[in-house]
Amino acid sequence: MVTRITSMAMIAALAFSLSSVARADDVSATQAKLAAALAMDHRSDENTARDDNRSPEAAMDFCRLRDDMTVIEFGPGSGWYTEILGPVLQEHGRLLIAYKASWMEKLDELLSRSFMSAVEKHPIDISWNSEERRFDVGEISYGVTDADLALNIREYHNLNSEGAMVLNHATYEALEPGGYYCIIDHTRRHMEPANHENRRRADPVQVIMEVQSAGFELVDATDLFFRADDELRYEVGRRSVKGNTDRFSLLFRKPQD
Repeated sequence: MVTRITSMAMIAALAFSLSSVARADDVSATQAKLAAALAMDHRSDENTARDDNRSPEAAMDFCRLRDDMTVIEFGPGSGWYTEILGPVLQEHGRLLIAYKASWMEKLDELLSRSFMSAVEKHPIDISWNSEERRFDVGEISYGVTDADLALNIREYHNLNSEGAMVLNHATYEALEPGGYYCIIDHTRRHMEPANHENRRRADPVQVIMEVQSAGFELVDATDLFFRADDELRYEVGRRSVKGNTDRFSLLFRKPQD
């Protein structure tokens, strides 16, 4: 009996070791593709100038990106992440960019390139409320239930509590069990009332509570974008903090059960 148990333990340990090696190989291949994408000549000087500050290789490693994933990118903006994720996912993966249709028209030239063939525009019911400076969020469906990763990078602060609830539930429904939800945003002081200076910041504690209420579990956090010089006092576009804002990075997962 002892021999049998010992053998089973050795087999389990070997299987875990092989699995870890396989995961490491997947990450290495993805990181190599990401480094290659960052060096491609379709990227503007303005975008490449932000690479060091945004640390996309470390950020996407934290978000658990692999090159065979189905990825949802909420709020692609000007396409800074889209232009590097597209080539990474081109061969084995899929990228759904989700935003309002009119805004994504600005990405048509980028998406027409052959190496962006894995990217699909997915218009959602969202509009900009200029008076309140936030998104008005309608009913959202991503049209999938088997996504592996959802990215929300520097966009969560544009949601009020109601909009966040809608978006987080839609993200939960779009991910397969075990799928990841990665949120990176400018840090607001915990429990600080909203004001002009912090309107493009988000309280990480509030974010955690909102995302967990949608059914997710928090599985990781990192100080990758900790910036001691950002006193969390000023609007992120001010010269004293622009390009040097403190940002929180949170990783959630849809439970396996």
